[in-house]
Amino acid sequence: MPENPNNQRNKPLRGGGQFKMLTIWIMVIGLIVSLLYYTNQSNYSDPKKLTINEVVKYAQQENSPIQKGTLRPQPSNGYMWHEITGTWEEEGQEPRPFRASGQLTENNLAALQSTNLFQEEAPNNLLSSLLGFLPLLLFVVLLYFLFVRQIRQAGRGAMSFGKSRARMLTRDREKITFKDVAGCDEAKEEVAEVVEFLKDPKKFQRIGGRIPKGALLVGPPGTGKTLLARAVAGEADVPFFSISGSDFVEMFVGVGAARVRDMFEQGRKNAPCIIFIDEIDAVGRQRGAGLGGGNDEREQTLNSLLVEMDGFDGHEGVIIMAATNRPDVLDNALMRPGRFDRQIVIDLPDLNGREEILRVHAKKIKLSSSVNLAEVSRGTPGFSGADLANLLNESALLAARRNKSEVDRLDIDDARDKIAYGRERRKLMDDEDKRITAYHEAGHALVQALLDDRKLKLHKVTIIPRGRALGLTIAAPVKDILGYSRRELINQICFAMGGRIGEEVETGDYSNGAAMDIKQATKIARHMVCDWGMSDLGPIAYGENQDQVFLAREITRNQNYSEETAKRIDVAIHEIISQQYDRAKELIEEHKEALEKVADALLKYETVEAVHVHEIIKYGEIRTPVMAQHHTPPPKQEEQKSKPPKAKESEKEDPDLPGAEPALA
Repeated sequence: MPENPNNQRNKPLRGGGQFKMLTIWIMVIGLIVSLLYYTNQSNYSDPKKLTINEVVKYAQQENSPIQKGTLRPQPSNGYMWHEITGTWEEEGQEPRPFRASGQLTENNLAALQSTNLFQEEAPNNLLSSLLGFLPLLLFVVLLYFLFVRQIRQAGRGAMSFGKSRARMLTRDREKITFKDVAGCDEAKEEVAEVVEFLKDPKKFQRIGGRIPKGALLVGPPGTGKTLLARAVAGEADVPFFSISGSDFVEMFVGVGAARVRDMFEQGRKNAPCIIFIDEIDAVGRQRGAGLGGGNDEREQTLNSLLVEMDGFDGHEGVIIMAATNRPDVLDNALMRPGRFDRQIVIDLPDLNGREEILRVHAKKIKLSSSVNLAEVSRGTPGFSGADLANLLNESALLAARRNKSEVDRLDIDDARDKIAYGRERRKLMDDEDKRITAYHEAGHALVQALLDDRKLKLHKVTIIPRGRALGLTIAAPVKDILGYSRRELINQICFAMGGRIGEEVETGDYSNGAAMDIKQATKIARHMVCDWGMSDLGPIAYGENQDQVFLAREITRNQNYSEETAKRIDVAIHEIISQQYDRAKELIEEHKEALEKVADALLKYETVEAVHVHEIIKYGEIRTPVMAQHHTPPPKQEEQKSKPPKAKESEKEDPDLPGAEPALA
């Protein structure tokens, strides 16, 4: 764990960095100025080198080449050590400086003083001596800042691999509280109890209760696991450390285990505290799985985590919280009581939960008075908290692009369709492609409108391309779906068959646009026969789950039924799909005139609502006005000529064309 409790370890300290740079520049400038100063003072670019005895000898000559000089005593040896500088002039040569230094005897000093060629200076004081050493001192300090400190920092980094990377979050920085978390009331009660225990442990200890050692937050992505942990950090009056599961992983062996030990050691020093490990499946996967027995380094890290979680006294007040959306891959030893005592499930929000989440996120968005968040929540079943936040954000972006001052219901509906089915795109299609797509989607819409389905109702149908599909028929749930009955699953297969039959009834042929419909119908039928016991084979589960996490398990999986049973399974699946194909074909042929009118409406308006389809079936015409669709115009016909001739063939080979309509919203 870092020494900085305010989570500033990775942020540059601007004031300190600027001070260091200023210090370095001052030293460099001082060094340059000092060198220039002493160079100018000496002015010896090419001095003549003499000894002390030679200076005395030449000074005593009658025509001495020494014209003038300076006698400067050095304080380190009293007046016996001197430095002599002056001008040397020989006949027929240019004057040049000379320098000599050494120890003078009293006789030599008297001889020099008697020549009157030298001017004596006072002995150097302490300040002059320090100025003499200033260039060297600045040079040494500069080397220290440039090299020594860098080496020390590098060594410290090399020795800090075993330090935990957990960050301490303080309440003044984390403003998120339980009021900012909606849609998971039961989970909030669970974690609120942990926070209350930390605030008043005696309330629980009086009746023998002990603090739970760990709480595991489990749920699909986007349901608010990390947000709930941040709310705990905002509510608790104790230190809160946050770390990701991937932070334990390093290229060096043993680093992960060392970081786990360091994290718990810091936790004990700050007890009572909470340690939150996000995405714990990165380090807590089951041991011994996969070919070769797994990764030894990861298993060492997990072993260290297991020992530390169950190796200290529960009354020390260190609580481990973790979050994952893959609880099936976690090691069993990690999940047992005593380590993670509680598994808090955070599921997708229900109707009331979605409305509460929308109200939380709507505080920052200007909504029109026509927007009813309760209706929006009813139209978004299966959306997670992250999806709902993204929905309102996309709605605000759409409203801004449309130059609106507020977000209205149309913006929210368009944003929902964009998130769920992809953005509308103006793809160039000729009249024949549009006609095939229109009858395909009309077949889907007609079958869904005629089916007596209590959970899935026709929402709208369009031939405007979205995502990879050339058209969509949206059958939206009318409530939160917790399970399907056999009749509802049969209706979904019948609905999937409607598109291909719509093409066949009109054109006498069919395209590969129903590929995704066929895959979806086959998948539902296989689940009905093999997993849900909804066939004549009885309530028996055939085969194991194919979605295995570990390769070794998949290789060693045994088929638990005979070849004869496999044939019966194939026959049962074929029978279910064939019956629903015949059922859908009968419905469409019986209402062939309605099929043609729905297709004509799609060719004319491109998008029609469910009310229009029901009016065509009941009255033979559309009586409710169709809302005009405002879209960017498609590219010109000339652009199609410039495309490669194989472009159209690739579109036909696309298994999602002309429609990949999900039976589930």
